[in-house]
Amino acid sequence: MKLNLEGIRNPQFAEKGYILPKFDIEAVRAETAKAPQWVHFGAGNILRAFPCVLLQKLIESGDMKTGMCVVECYDEDIIDKAFDPYDNLCLAVSLKKDGTVDKRVVASVAEAHGYHKDKARVEEIMTSPSLQMVSMTITEKGYAVVDGQGNPLPFCKGDFDSMEAPVSIIGKLAYMLNLRYKAGQLPVAMVSMDNCSHNGTILKNAIDLIVNSWLAKGLVDQGFVDYLNSDKVSFTWSMIDKITPRPAQSVLDILAADELEGMNAVETVKHTFVSGMVNAEECEYLAIEDKFPNGRPALEKVGVIFGDRDTVDRIEKMKVCTCLNPLHTCLAIFGCVLGMDKISTEMSDPMLVELVKKVGYVEGLPVVVDPKVMSAKKFIDEVVEQRLPNPFMPDTPQRIACDTSKKLPVRFGETMKAYMAEGKTDLSFLNFIPAVLAGYGRYLMGIGDDGNAFEKSPDPNMDKLTAIVASIKLGDKVDAETLKPLYSDKEIFGVDLFQCGLGDKVVALFNEMNAGPGAVRATITRLLAENK
Repeated sequence: MKLNLEGIRNPQFAEKGYILPKFDIEAVRAETAKAPQWVHFGAGNILRAFPCVLLQKLIESGDMKTGMCVVECYDEDIIDKAFDPYDNLCLAVSLKKDGTVDKRVVASVAEAHGYHKDKARVEEIMTSPSLQMVSMTITEKGYAVVDGQGNPLPFCKGDFDSMEAPVSIIGKLAYMLNLRYKAGQLPVAMVSMDNCSHNGTILKNAIDLIVNSWLAKGLVDQGFVDYLNSDKVSFTWSMIDKITPRPAQSVLDILAADELEGMNAVETVKHTFVSGMVNAEECEYLAIEDKFPNGRPALEKVGVIFGDRDTVDRIEKMKVCTCLNPLHTCLAIFGCVLGMDKISTEMSDPMLVELVKKVGYVEGLPVVVDPKVMSAKKFIDEVVEQRLPNPFMPDTPQRIACDTSKKLPVRFGETMKAYMAEGKTDLSFLNFIPAVLAGYGRYLMGIGDDGNAFEKSPDPNMDKLTAIVASIKLGDKVDAETLKPLYSDKEIFGVDLFQCGLGDKVVALFNEMNAGPGAVRATITRLLAENK
């Protein structure tokens, strides 16, 4: 059995329980080539496991006649290794908590392009009058084009000076929006699907930084700026939630037993692990601000929640700032320090389960914004009782720990800001969020609770942050001034911890966790015992 257009004609696919596409794939591709409606930037696992599956269901129901155009800007080798060999088909495997799996052949990707390799076609898609939606999953760090002082980051400094060969994804999007403007000020919705608070505004602000530099240099006209600020272009907010880890060996073993060939993960030149298969949890949520100047797919028919910006904001804040992402980051930090290799394994540790409950229920829920369309408490219940403990989800703390410095200001900073907005400017009453932030300092040392070194996950700020703790050895007790460069950094934590009554407390917890082997577990255990 092979996953390609010819291979899926093999009756063994159906005989072995694979869910096959129920539409004319070639006809959909032909329609897409003539009049593309949806293009997505970022060819990662979340795209293929979630939006592509939603679109497939719409095509199968007759509510869409065109497929997805996928563009990869950062790691174009993904297209060569995870799309081209499979004729743009993908196998989406849903991992259920009872141990069963759904195996769905997804054929909704009509075109897949590397930005540089297929630049002419990408520009053609982006200037098509039929285009309704430009979505993206480019990770939180993909939106960063300036540092904390507003200076262009070195890797994309040229994007501010010239629009001819942008390096950053933001520069590329700005360039292509200018093409769409020149093609007749064509309407379009820009839809970030990354886990960033107010992701649409983050996208808009990043694009504005580059475009305003172009305007000052006379590279674009005022009309383009006006177009971006008009009702012809929307930068919608969204909240997306579906865990999509790297391909699991247990799933690959199932597929091998089915005699499905070529599913093993391979590494790209930029060290992304990809496969023709994506595996993901069955639980999923997607809410999008309903602001589409050129129309949109009828995604509400497949479970997407549409509403105004305030509704999406409430849902997003509930999930990203309180009910899931902070719990995930807590487990990522301590999972690495405690030497664990699966999130589900951590959820069999009573101490860590109690810790994430305290972070979520005790310190998060009091300031969670009621989403109204769903219960925040029930959302955490599902996360703690079903999603994170799912033993068939091969997710790792090491994966979740990637780019933690970019996640902390949203996942914990927003909660701290919410308390301060209520007039509680002294946050020293908090116990468990400070413990996570102290644990992050221990994590940056790269020394586990067993006293042995571990490999930290990639992070764009890693060099800067590790330099702060580089001289600290296990067993050292440091003063507040030593860690002030870390814990006063608003870019990392969203607030200056020393200005809101938490700096000394976090440093004290760091010292307690750094007392020696076993001190991290002992510190958490003490906190839990004293704050039942």
